[in-house]
Amino acid sequence: MATRFMLQLGDITSMNVEAIVNSSDGSLVDGGPVHAAIHEAAGPGLRMECELLRGCGVGEAKITIGHKLNAKYVIHTVAPTWNWGSAAEEQALASCYRNSLELAASRGIRSLAFPSIGSGRQPQIPLETAAPIAVKTILQFLNTSILPEKVVLICYDTFSFQTYQRALKEALP
Repeated sequence: MATRFMLQLGDITSMNVEAIVNSSDGSLVDGGPVHAAIHEAAGPGLRMECELLRGCGVGEAKITIGHKLNAKYVIHTVAPTWNWGSAAEEQALASCYRNSLELAASRGIRSLAFPSIGSGRQPQIPLETAAPIAVKTILQFLNTSILPEKVVLICYDTFSFQTYQRALKEALP
């Protein structure tokens, strides 16, 4: 499993993978800092293609081409709004990861990079809550599917990286 799933500190827009995941709002044309970075790196064609998709529901996933990114595809997902855990946000967040992985597998995508979904824009899901959900959902999926062959969770700062490292250590036997 260690060779299929890894954590990395860095910039998701520069990843050399077949697809990257974009955490967006329901319109798919707005979002937090990661969304903005992906759209800036991909160029205006990504926004135009996202407008054609006519939005996306919380926990769902849709796919576009990567335009000017290294990645051939961008998988867009909509994180839940954090309501202090009282509105099934944890299940919806798990659905973001699971549905993105299912979409990637159904398209034959062999390598995929995720940001920390839902933990970067207010009202954000606390990282200590989001990290274990992400790690467990990805590991469960990889235990039952041959694709994607490689999943990288990209952390934009050291604090996030260390939080995900702890979640990974706790999730592995």
